[in-house]
Amino acid sequence: MLEINQSDFLKLVHFIQKNYGIDLSKKKQLIQSRLHTTLTTKGYSDFGQYVDYIIKTDNKGDIENMLNKLTTNYTFFLREKEHFDYFANTILPYLTSHRKNKVLSIWSAGCSSGEEPYTISMVIKDFLGHQASAWDTRVLATDISMNVLSTAMKGEYEIDALRELPPKWKQQFFKPVPGKPDKVQVASVLKNNVIFRPFNLMHPMRFKIPFDVIFCRNVMIYFDQPTKDALVNRFYQASNPGGYLLIGHSESVNRAACNYQYIMPATYRKPLK
Repeated sequence: MLEINQSDFLKLVHFIQKNYGIDLSKKKQLIQSRLHTTLTTKGYSDFGQYVDYIIKTDNKGDIENMLNKLTTNYTFFLREKEHFDYFANTILPYLTSHRKNKVLSIWSAGCSSGEEPYTISMVIKDFLGHQASAWDTRVLATDISMNVLSTAMKGEYEIDALRELPPKWKQQFFKPVPGKPDKVQVASVLKNNVIFRPFNLMHPMRFKIPFDVIFCRNVMIYFDQPTKDALVNRFYQASNPGGYLLIGHSESVNRAACNYQYIMPATYRKPLK
């Protein structure tokens, strides 16, 4: 296996962290093992050539392929169910009683292959019932990777990915894929409720309207503390008063460095006026 020397390792780590917020400073072995096939396939004789190419050419496609190999896009429908129970039982009752314009602004940041924003939509549709058509409930779903966004927009999943969903939701929100007995397709009522867009969380957040709820779960595990603090504060500025931030249960917010109020594990809220 090709080995990366310390100089090239530090150059690559700095480039990735500066531009994408991902901290790989303790992942030397991971970088070597996961990029080995890329280097040999593309004919590089050592890591130095590859690192120089990545940094100097800034080729978006090759950088995306690299990031996909170095990060794990693992998810499934209704992952970390406690969040969705709180969303259905506390957040949605509050929002629907206070939004006279019948618009919900929800962001799935780091949406990966789409299971999270589609789950959010299922919860909303189930909560609103026959009133759903009277509301604008479209969910903004973003990720840095066009590869996972393409999967999300296609909306085709292995049946096993639905294992945590109630039978009623499986029947209501999915349909069989002809010729593929092990796969299902997201129904149009969900597809039409999610807007997928590429977005780098390190960039300024210039959205037209502030958000009522931001889901950013199991994304910040790749960031160092200063990057996390800066991102959480950008989320705060992009939120409505009373807006919620939901992060992964293995993550935490540095409350000394932001103004979010702690609600319960992995759940925070921007104070009202």
